[in-house]
This record gives sequence, C-alpha cells and structure tokens, in this order.
Amino acid sequence: MSLYTDYLNEIETRKEQGLSPKPIDGGPLVAELIALIKDTGNDLREGALNFFIYNTLPGTTSAAGEKAAFLKAIILGQAEVAEISADFAFEMLSHMKGGPSVDVLIDLALGDDAATAKQAADVLKTQVFLYDADMTRLGDALAASNAIAKDLLESYAKAEFFTKLPDMAEEIEIVTYVAGEGDISTDLLSPGAEAHSRADRELHGKCMISEAAQKHINELKLQHPGKQVMLIAEKGTMGVGSSRMSGVNNVALWTGKQASPYVPFVNYAPIVAGTNGISPIFLTTVGVTGGIGLDLKNWVKKTDEDGNAILNNDGNPILEQTYSVETGTVLKINTKDKKLYSEEGDALVDVSSSFTPQKAEFMKAGGSYAIVFGKKLQTFAAEALGVEATPVFAPSKEISHEGQGLTAVEKIFNKNAVGTTPGKTLHAGSDVRVKVNIVGSQDTTGLMTMQELEAMAATVVSPIVDGAYQSGCHTASVWDAKAQANTPRLMQFMNDFGLVTGRDPKGEYHAMTDVIHKVLNDITVDDWAVIIGGDSHTRMSKGVAFGADSGTVALALATGEASMPIPESVKVTFKGKMAEHMDFRDVVHATQLQMLAQHGDNVFQGRVIEVHIGTLLADQAFTFTDWTAEMKAKASVCISNDETLVGSLELAKSRIQIMIDKGMEHASGMLQNLIDIADARITEIKSGDKPALTPDANAKYFAEVVVDLDEIVEPMIADPDVNNADVSKRYTHDTIRPISFYKAEKKVDLGFVGSCMVHKGDIKIVAQMLKNLEAVNGKVEFKAPLVVAAPTYNIIDEMKAEGDWEILQKYSGFEFDDLFPKEQARKEYENILYLERPGCNLCMGNQEKAAKGDTVLATSTRLFQGRVVADSATKKGESLLGSTPLVVLAAVLGRTPTLEEYKAAVEGIDLTKFAPPLAAPSTTKSAHF
Repeated sequence: MSLYTDYLNEIETRKEQGLSPKPIDGGPLVAELIALIKDTGNDLREGALNFFIYNTLPGTTSAAGEKAAFLKAIILGQAEVAEISADFAFEMLSHMKGGPSVDVLIDLALGDDAATAKQAADVLKTQVFLYDADMTRLGDALAASNAIAKDLLESYAKAEFFTKLPDMAEEIEIVTYVAGEGDISTDLLSPGAEAHSRADRELHGKCMISEAAQKHINELKLQHPGKQVMLIAEKGTMGVGSSRMSGVNNVALWTGKQASPYVPFVNYAPIVAGTNGISPIFLTTVGVTGGIGLDLKNWVKKTDEDGNAILNNDGNPILEQTYSVETGTVLKINTKDKKLYSEEGDALVDVSSSFTPQKAEFMKAGGSYAIVFGKKLQTFAAEALGVEATPVFAPSKEISHEGQGLTAVEKIFNKNAVGTTPGKTLHAGSDVRVKVNIVGSQDTTGLMTMQELEAMAATVVSPIVDGAYQSGCHTASVWDAKAQANTPRLMQFMNDFGLVTGRDPKGEYHAMTDVIHKVLNDITVDDWAVIIGGDSHTRMSKGVAFGADSGTVALALATGEASMPIPESVKVTFKGKMAEHMDFRDVVHATQLQMLAQHGDNVFQGRVIEVHIGTLLADQAFTFTDWTAEMKAKASVCISNDETLVGSLELAKSRIQIMIDKGMEHASGMLQNLIDIADARITEIKSGDKPALTPDANAKYFAEVVVDLDEIVEPMIADPDVNNADVSKRYTHDTIRPISFYKAEKKVDLGFVGSCMVHKGDIKIVAQMLKNLEAVNGKVEFKAPLVVAAPTYNIIDEMKAEGDWEILQKYSGFEFDDLFPKEQARKEYENILYLERPGCNLCMGNQEKAAKGDTVLATSTRLFQGRVVADSATKKGESLLGSTPLVVLAAVLGRTPTLEEYKAAVEGIDLTKFAPPLAAPSTTKSAHF
C-alpha cells in the first residue's frame, strides 16, 4: 500500500499548510483504496472509503476509470460494500460527468437486467458529456430495436437533461464586497506569481486578493446566511488583463456554490460586478461557471446644462455616485424583471444585459459547457430518431441589416458560422457558433486545461481544428522543482491529446520555450481564421483571435467550436508620416492616446479593433494587435494588402518548416497540413480569386479613429501613474506620456526588452545601439541592469548567422544555457546585460521579478500592480512601458533620457517603421464566405 501511505504522508504535510487532502486523479491510488475497502477488517478502511467517495476526481482521469469500474461491479452484485448500495453507486456515477462513467452507464443501460437498465437510463438522461463513440453505441442499439436506447434518445431529443433542471431563483439576495477601487486585474484574483498552483484549487484559492479579504468574505457569509457575496470593482472594470479561469475559480471557491458533494473544491455560479461592468474575455469565463456578471453603473459623469462632462483640474470627468455598493450592502437581483434592487426594494439599475436568454441558460445549466454539449447531443438524438428536435434552447440571435456591408470580423464570423440560417448574412450582435481553426494552450493555465478536458471526458483534439499548440514559454525562465514536476506531465498529456508541444515528452527535440503568441501568429496561415488561445494576448495579425480561459480553450480543442456574439468594430486608420527617430511602438501608444482625445471614452473596450496597417509584415503588425489587449479590446483584425499578406504567409511557412525540421511534427501531420493550407491561400491571393481580407466599403463601425503620425514627435511611455490621487486612474494603460514629461529626472532601476511585444527587429535594435554607443564612447556601461529575452529561438539563430549576436554576448554578464537552465529565480540584479532564455520572462511575474519598489522600463505589456515589480515598504513598484531603443538607452543612463539624447542614440539605426498604405485596399466581396 505504498501509494496510500505516501498519500497519507502528503495529507499531514498539507495539514501544516492549512490544506485539505489533495483530490485524487491517479488510478493506481484508487485501486489501492478499493483493495482497502474490500478488506473489511483493515484499520485504514474507513479513510480509504471516504477518499473513494468524496475525494476522487471525475471525468477521464485514471482515478475516475477505477472508480467507475468498481461502482459497476457493485451495481452488478460482483462486489459488495455495505456503505455503498446500488442506488448510491448510481448517484455517484451521475456526478462523474463522462468518460468512464458514461461508458459504464451505457453498458448497464444496454445490459440484460431490465431493472438495472432502466435505472442506468434514468441516470444517463441527466448526462450531456457524450462523445462520438458513446453516441455511436446508442445509435447502433437503436438500429437493433433496443427499447432503452430509443427511450434515451427520445429524452435527449426533448433535451430533458436541461428542461428538468430547476429554474433559476427569481430573486437572488447578495451582500457586496468591494475588492478594489478602479480596474481590477485578474492578477488580483489569481496572481501570475502563483501560476504553479492553479491546478490545486484549494491551495491556489489562498492567493486571491489577500488573507484579510478572504477573512472578510467569510465574515460576510456568516453575517448574512442565505445571501451570496458579490465581488465588486468600484469605479472600474472587473477582470481586466486576461480571462484567467483560475481567477473565476477562486471567486467561486470563496463566494460560489459547490458543484457536487463528491468533487471537492469545484464551485460554480460566482457573482461579480463592476461600475463599468466586466471585461469581455473575463465575462466569457464567468459564463463557463454559470456565474453572473453585472454592470453596476453606480458612478456616472457629472454633466453641465448642455450635457457635457464637467472636468476636474486634472482634466478628468467628475463622477457622481447614483447608489452605494460599499462592502456589506445588501442588494437583490430579480432575474425575472432583470433589475438590481436595494434591500428596501428600490430599483437601482437595469441588468438585463446580464440575463440574455443565452446567459440565463448557462446559469440554469451550471455553466456553458453543459449547453454546448447538450445542443450537440439533442441534434444527434433527433437525427438518429428522424424527428425534429424539440425547441428548448434560446434560438441563436441573428441580426441582419439589409443593404449594410460587413466589417472584417463580421466576414470572418459569417464564413466560419455553424448552425445559422443558410444564406442569411449576419451583423454585429448576432450570437454565433463558429468553427475554430487554431487553438493555443499556454503552460501556466495548461494544467487547468488538462483538468477541463478530463472533466468533459474529451480524449482527442477535434478533427475540425487545423492547428493546436501547447507552449512552454510562461515557465521558461526558471527550471525549478515546480516546473520540473508540472511541465513534462502537461506536455505528455497534450501531445497524447493531439497537440504539437513546445517541449518533447520523449526528449528527442530541443525544448522550445518560444512565446506562444509568436508561435500562434506563425501557425495561423489564413486571414479568415478564428483562433482561440489561453491568454489575453492571443491577438494574431492574421485572422481574428480571442484570448480565453482554460475551459474555453479545452472546449475549442474538444469540439472545434466556440460560441460568442459577433462583436462591434472600431476602425483605425493612419495618416501622415513617421518621424525618422520614432519607433512603431510609439505609434501603438499614440493610438491609445489619440483615441481617448478624439472620443473621450475608451471606444475600444469590448470591441474589435480593425486596424488598417496593410504594409507591415505579420511579425511587426503583431506589436499593434498584441497591445489591443491592454486597450481592453475584445480582439483585433489586421487589414493587410495582398503583397504583404503573401510575405507574411511565406514567413509563416518557413517558421513552420523549422518546427518540422527540429522534430516537432505531430504524428497526425498537423504542421505539414498547415503549410499546405498556407500554400492554398497564397495561390488564392496571387490568382486574384480571393484577395486579402478587407471590409466592405459600406460596413458600419461603432466608431472610427484616425491616428495622425505627424503628431508623434517623441517616444511615448505607458505609465501606471502609481501615485495618482484618483485610485481608479492607476494601472489603467490609459496614461500615455511623452518622455519630455519626465524631464530626464525619472530614475530607471531596470530595463527589460522582451515578451510578445518584440520581434526580431527589436533584438537587432539592441545590438545596433550597443555598436553605436561603443563607437562613440569606446565601450558601453550600464547604470541599470538590462534584461533581454528574445521571444523565439529562431530570432537568436538568425542573429547569430547575421553576426549581431556577438555584440550582445560581448556585453552580457549572463547568457542562458539550455543544457544547464536556471533552477532558481533571480532576486538581485547587477548593472549588466542579461541574455535570458526565449520566453515571457519578467512580463509573466511568476518566476523572474524586479526588486521590490523598482522603477522598471520595459517593452512588456504588463503594468499591473505587483506583476513585473511589487511594492516595497517605502516605494511603489512601477512598470513603465516603452519602445526597445528607449529601454536600452534608459538602462545605459539609469534614467529616462531627454529627446536630444534619444535622437542622438538612435541616429542611423533601423527602427521599426510604418507608412500608411498609399491607397485603400480593394474590397473583398461578401460572396467569398
């Protein structure tokens, strides 16, 4: 009984941490539990029985396989356990979701014992996680005139698995907890530094907000029995930055409902809210758990007699409170009239957008997965029986405006739509199921995606998916004990499931820690593609990409589909000419600045940014599309001209071929298939049969932004503004400042060039600047550390071949070594150049971090509190974001430079340049769907 002994020892260790026994996912351990249960005289039997019943994970885990088989034996009388009757065994099977449990239930339902078959069928009628093999068995049984199979399929065709669920309560009583003022990043709910523990839900739950917050939430629950705690972002948006399934899981763990008495630490139905609502990608994750996300609108802009916003001395709108949601306030949600009420019964705000028919279905079913699989099951059953499916689910919302053209994203959705009215053209606001072409799983959420796939009983990637990739970039910096334990297991599972993996489970090819967004950008080989990735920066410069939670990634992998409304678009075009000393990153920051100046509010939030950037290759254009996550956009579509798109696809082909040459090809031939798709698309473009994607001339946009390049005359910095008197204005990405603002007085403690925001040109800029500075000064000395992490190995290989890597090596005090990777995170930095392994590095905040209280100037995307740099006891940590040349110069000077210093340093250097297309691209005809 060695495994059980080890498990008991682990339990004692966890007790010291204030943790419960870890849920069991391993079959061999469950087999030992079963042996102990059968040994009625064993002193360990009672504990083993308890763990078997209440602490064994369901789905397709090997533990679930052992448990389901033993429950089947009990039901058939082949095993006897006094504490587990046949009825109880069926009840446990009903909570195991799918995979082995469904296999057992079908065995019993199609068996010879009529009473057992009926009982098994009754349980099966409540299940939705059936896959092709399960449906085939039922279809074959129906063809063989099996009455039980017919009864089951008739139930499925009526969707009784949904209709017989209890309706949502008409009134939900809540008590408020203000989690913070201003935008609340998902890092507050699930810190990146704790990414290693996400799969251990109880342990990870301890990192949400703070111990004090957790204690306060528990106190509220005790003070208000029967009421649910609602987490609030006061004067801000809840869940910005990423989807972060672990964040929603944590909120559900502390404030939600237990999903099953037999599955520990899996909760659902959290309630979250924000003055400005919920970030779109985070709201999708809330829907996965059947939760509620409210737009409170409890602060509004104060206006004058003409309706214009009244500004304060800082130029910001003055806000007035319409009602209070301070911590401890009791409120009521009426799900029938869809309004939020005070405790006294006063209507406060309409929340109907939170209770659309589709969202209400998720809430009733306990999450979106049950609806997705349920619809598929109902369709199968109706077709097998030759009948019409009973109308049960809310019909897809189809919005079509006669005579109105299509935006780029509307075209992509129309092309990839599944189950919509044939021949009907759909516009923004329509609810659509779409085929997913590319799926990416990243390594800090990958273990959760594993759990989601196991829970929904999926065993192989959908054949609909063209390409799927599992990265190793988020844990690339430090090969510590946590990474060594988690990463190989993740890569093995995902490779077996059908994904190309960054690290080889067999150890036959070099570990690839390339940044996932860069890889996905390369393996996206069609500008009409839909991409789903487990990170908010899944923002490709080909096709349309959506950052998603680990569960939505799992669903896309398993079904090849995603469901969402077609988003509205904001059109971004450019005029003027870039100054010679400016870098394209400054254009990106200026877009945010000029948009706010033109519209007052962030019109990008929750919408697709359609950026007309035609002349930039996908690598460089990605700098813009990547930043759209920080603009709070839902996604971005890059409009390219034909010649540039062909160049981008040829580059993608060469990168995919490198992956093949390195031995990364999957047994399915996935990578070669992507090259074939790229070749076909290039042929279409060159022949003129299907040019690069463009919107229709008469498309309708929510807003349009014209960026004037002539106005960008000095480098721009995205500043977290950590000392702003208005807390809600801190860490927003909306404070964009020219370097002259700092008057060369802003001390810089560390510079960082890396993350997904840089490309090969950026790393070459670092080399060129070092050469320039050396030529002028004889040598280069750093007054602040400079950390450089190329996003991919290809970049390093190409720079070595071109002779640029030598100057970086010359001035580096540290260069990564893949044969002997770091096993501990760096805590202190010297004033030298650090050449780090390709990957996310400082941007992730889960391994490497700057020293507490530092001011960091980085090319990264993250300026959230505590992400790249935490606060010290005496100073707030700052993560300022800027271009590569600005970061390098600041590290050399130890401060922000003057404009004159900057111009001198970049003279003659080939910065990332952009010029607007001379003519608008030809309109792609809608018929090309």
